[in-house]
Order: sequence, then C-alpha cells, then structure tokens
Amino acid sequence: MTAMTDAAAETPIKRRPRSGGTGLGRFYAEHQRLILGVAGILMVLVPWELVVRFGLVKEILISSPTAVAESFVTEFARGDIWRHIWASGRVWLVGYGLASVLGILLGLAAGWYRRAGLITVPWLNFVYAAPDLAFVPIFILWFGLGFTFKVWVVFLGVIIYVSLNTIAGVQATENRYLAVARTYGASRLMVFRSIVLPGSIPYIMTGLRIASGRAIVGVVGAEFISSNEGLGFLISISGTTLQTSRVFVGIILLAAFGVILNEILGRIERRFEAWRREVHA
Repeated sequence: MTAMTDAAAETPIKRRPRSGGTGLGRFYAEHQRLILGVAGILMVLVPWELVVRFGLVKEILISSPTAVAESFVTEFARGDIWRHIWASGRVWLVGYGLASVLGILLGLAAGWYRRAGLITVPWLNFVYAAPDLAFVPIFILWFGLGFTFKVWVVFLGVIIYVSLNTIAGVQATENRYLAVARTYGASRLMVFRSIVLPGSIPYIMTGLRIASGRAIVGVVGAEFISSNEGLGFLISISGTTLQTSRVFVGIILLAAFGVILNEILGRIERRFEAWRREVHA
C-alpha cells in the first residue's frame, strides 16, 4: 500500500493543455490591432455621417464621409488627381533626397571632427530655433516662386533634423570602444568605419523618419504659397471655393502617404536598433 502510494505521489499529474478560449476569442487575440483600429475609425465616421445627415452641422463646413468617398471616386475617375500627386511627390522627393544626403554627410563631419562641429552646430541650432516659414520671403527673393523655391522650403525643414540626429549618433559612441580600437592600433578611418558609423545608423534612421513628415509639411506649405498644381494647391483652391469634400481628399492622401512612409522607415529603424545594441552592448 505504501509503495503504491509512493508511486502515485511520484507520478506527475498530466494537465490538459489550454484550448486558448473559443474560436471568436482566438480570432480577436490574433487580430486585435486590426479590430480595434477599425472600431476607432468607425467611432469617428459614423457620428460624423449622422451629424451631417440630420443637419446638425452644415455639409458645406465639414462635408460627410460618403461625400468624401464620392469625391475620391470622381477625382480618380477624371484622372486629374494624378497630376497633383506627382507634382507634390516630385517636390518631396527632390527636397527630401538632397537634404538627407547632405544632412548625413554634414552630421558625420560635425560629429566626428571637433572643429567642424564647433563651426556647424551653432548654425544648425539657429536654423532649428527659427520657424521655417520665416525664411520663405528670402527664398522667394532668391529663387522666385517656381519649383526651386518649393524644393528649398522642403530642404530646410529636412536637413536640420537629419544633421542633428546624425551628430547625436556619432557623439553617442562609447569611449571604451574607441579606446580598445586605438589600443589595437586601428587607424582613425578604421575606427570611424567599423565603430562610429554602424553605431550612428539608428540615429540617422530616426532623423530620416522624423524629417520625412517635416518634408510633407514643407511641400504643403510651399504649395499653399505659390503653386498651380499639387495636393497643397488642391486643398487650398478647394477650400477657397467651398468644396469641402475635395479638401478632405487632399488631406487623406497626404496623411496616407505620411503614415505609409513612417511605417516603412520605422520598420527599417527597428532593424538597426538591434544593430545598435550589438555595437554598444
């Protein structure tokens, strides 16, 4: 009897694996982000539609989701919207691209070379502290009101964020890694290439991600001031002529572009975050 009792005590109790809840519960757990996201959108769109439908707010002031959807279909059916998308995209691409390349190079130089930093950083802080729109009259005098003017507005808004984040990345390199590399006789170029540059990339990606949104703001602002095409122009002229649904078409397209861009750059940034931990661990 004692032996049987001891054997029973030593035998592990088998527990039934959890089923994970009902099928509906599992579906919700797997798609929670999507479900809650859609619910949040509906919590705004449905009351918005009802408020306009029942005449609580004039449609000319706020339009309605269905009217905005109809405007989307109309704009893309006519095909004219592609001209505006391309015009804004071209300004964004040129301004953002040039500022990103020059901002990274400037930031690396200012962060790595002390004298270059002493010369550059005060000017970057000065431009960062000043509102971008304050430079618009100067840009108009220098470049007129054409494509070059809009590119410079975007350029100014981007290069500051990219440069300052790159400088921060270079200066964040831990001294102990630099000391070890120099102990083993590594040249200055090798230290920069193998330690400083890899550790700076996550900071550079952060600057590029933040600056991408600033570039969109620059495009819209420049097109508000002077343009006969582009999404900023579409929003401006539609607001002037009280075509509220077309205003929302432009806003939604800009927001969608910004969200997609931020998600792409954010994913790239998270990949390099792991690299930073390897370099600085």
